[in-house]
Amino acid sequence: MTRIIMLADPDQSPSAVLPALDLLPHTASTLDRSAVGGSVPELQQADLLLIDGRTGLVAARNLAQLLRGLVPDRAVIMVLTEGGLAAVAATWLVDDIVLTGAGPAELDARIRLAAARSQAVEVAESQMITAGPVTIDEAAYSAHVAGEALNLTYKEFELLKFLAQNEGRVFTRSQLLSEVWGYDYFGGTRTVDVHIRRLRAKLGADHEKMVTTVRNVGYSLAARRTADGR
Repeated sequence: MTRIIMLADPDQSPSAVLPALDLLPHTASTLDRSAVGGSVPELQQADLLLIDGRTGLVAARNLAQLLRGLVPDRAVIMVLTEGGLAAVAATWLVDDIVLTGAGPAELDARIRLAAARSQAVEVAESQMITAGPVTIDEAAYSAHVAGEALNLTYKEFELLKFLAQNEGRVFTRSQLLSEVWGYDYFGGTRTVDVHIRRLRAKLGADHEKMVTTVRNVGYSLAARRTADGR
């Protein structure tokens, strides 16, 4: 079951805009399209957003573009009449369009596909870690600093990822050893110092100071620290 919000005039029910919705097992409610700016939390609870574009195409287009900025991870479908098809363009930033008279099978397919794309975006974003200029893609096992790819070993990657996930927190060498290398690792804490040194070298002169040493304690990632130490 898909949670749908229809952005339309408040006197328009979802089934009035798309009659086929009454024949599908999705839950749909109407949100006044003129009040979208103050309804971001409600929009984020939906799996799919439908825009009533049967009339006022310019306003519908502007609303679609606004939604892309407010809730970029929500799928958006615009409901159109035959006459509106000639006007719609890629710059409208909608995921799909559907005619107001679409049958239940077509409408259900479009809803499922658009909602699935939205969920895929959420999964992809959940696998990205960002800390200042450092971006880490867990799924691809890749890391970049200021857009430049970092050639990291497995443990260097895991160390950077752990520090980035806990930006600003200070960890002792023993804590890093257990979190990154595991409790069953029998090497000494010296290996942490070695990997920190290598990681700094690969971050480069402009970003090496991001990995800070807290005297007599351990290490931390200060993602906004610059080359001059500020």
